[in-house]
Amino acid sequence: MFLFVVTFLSVHLALGQTDRVSDSSYVAAVYEHRVILNPEPYIPLSRKDALEHMQKNLDIYEEQAVIAAQQGAQILVFPEDGIHGFNFTRSSINGYLESVPDPQQESWNPCTEPGRYSNTEVLQRLSCMARRNNLYLVANMPDLQPCPLKSDPSSSCPPDGRWQFNTNVVFRSDGLLVARYHKQNLYFEASFDTPPQPEIITFDTPFAGKFGLLICFDILFHEPTVTLVERGVRQLIFPTAWMNQLPLLDSIQFQRALSLGANVTLLAANIRHDGLIMKGSGIFTPTSATYHHASQGDAEEGKLLVARVPVLDPLWVGQSVATEEVKGKGSGESTSSVATESGYCHQGSCDSPPDSADRSSSETFISSMMYDPFKFVLLNETEGDLSVCDGTFCCDLQYKRSPQGNAEELYALGAFAGLHTVNGQYALQVCALVRCGGLEPSSCGQEVEEAESKIDFLLEGTFETRYVYPSVLASRMVLEQPERLEKTEGGRVTMKHSNMTAGLVTACLYGRMYHLDNASTAL
Repeated sequence: MFLFVVTFLSVHLALGQTDRVSDSSYVAAVYEHRVILNPEPYIPLSRKDALEHMQKNLDIYEEQAVIAAQQGAQILVFPEDGIHGFNFTRSSINGYLESVPDPQQESWNPCTEPGRYSNTEVLQRLSCMARRNNLYLVANMPDLQPCPLKSDPSSSCPPDGRWQFNTNVVFRSDGLLVARYHKQNLYFEASFDTPPQPEIITFDTPFAGKFGLLICFDILFHEPTVTLVERGVRQLIFPTAWMNQLPLLDSIQFQRALSLGANVTLLAANIRHDGLIMKGSGIFTPTSATYHHASQGDAEEGKLLVARVPVLDPLWVGQSVATEEVKGKGSGESTSSVATESGYCHQGSCDSPPDSADRSSSETFISSMMYDPFKFVLLNETEGDLSVCDGTFCCDLQYKRSPQGNAEELYALGAFAGLHTVNGQYALQVCALVRCGGLEPSSCGQEVEEAESKIDFLLEGTFETRYVYPSVLASRMVLEQPERLEKTEGGRVTMKHSNMTAGLVTACLYGRMYHLDNASTAL
């Protein structure tokens, strides 16, 4: 039993915040879509042929919207790239583009006013889908917008005089277009542009208050994700086409980590494409997790998830932060009961990390994990205390390991503080307990999906950021809820867990140093 006494965004708090018990809840749905792709995305299609392709995916959306509505869903989220696919060039995507009007500038219901704009067949169908099923609907599509190349040559306008955006669209239950968000952080998307200014987009609902929008790679960056949370938005919509990368950034692993670390609800809809290792979707709140992560060999098909979740918008439920007694437990397809909180020590006011001169345990070695040079130390005993440091950043572990059966498994504690530069640049401080890929130290950091050893542990680090995202991933993609998460003054973050339901794959405290993302050298 662990007692949290918390104040929202206070320096002096545990890593947890809970709201007063409320009857306010709503039914959310996300659909993991096995996208029907254009087999030759580099070859331009006519508008007619592009529409014929997109209608095949929209037919599936239509079926799932009906099923979600029958299960009481009030909001349904579809994934990134789910209508059109991916791997287009800037020119080959042309037939797929529609111009999405700005709902902040005009009111338009594509279903009831189809003649207002030409070439908006996808918008019209999505609008009618929302209207016919009486639910809020979020989808992702390519958007074409003019830009002032001739009138303002100094602008960031592309040479062809137009912007092409990766875009979320939101429709009200009567079909009205209520929100449009352009993806800020592109991930090797040659067909799209970064918007000239970051967009912080929210929309209001009559059943749960305010939601914020982000797309895929956005989840790792300050804009828009952290800005939304710092503005008090506690319900986030996350269409994604996420390529899984163990041991730290599997889809459901980081979706859960963001929900816990930022104390938000995350409605995450992923693509299903086994060839690109895309799978894993969920409905995550600070106290529960309903998710799906297909196992190897499962049929490659879509998956609809529906769950009743609490309203977290404080303005909607009229609640303030409370003192709660909470007790954690393991989780499988749903539920556990520790909330976490995004208000760590404010930047610049954390205490300096302790002297690391004598902190690292013996036989420290370096091995690559997620393309970063982690400093590791092995867990050579069945129980003990370990420390490992990367520079002045140190991670500490108390553990008791319970091997199952006759399996031989190697585990290591790793620390990394530096600038990640492969497939994106972002600054990190990470403490991670991982199962190694083999029995050699050089295998530590490799991708592993299964484990048999159950480990009771207390993992700690002193972070120079208030943004730390915790996760516990067990064998065969089972998420476990840490039984204790605590943040003390000075940046010390503690995660404790025991009585695992399956073998430990990864336990991680993933710290993001957003303010150093543009640094030219490591921390």
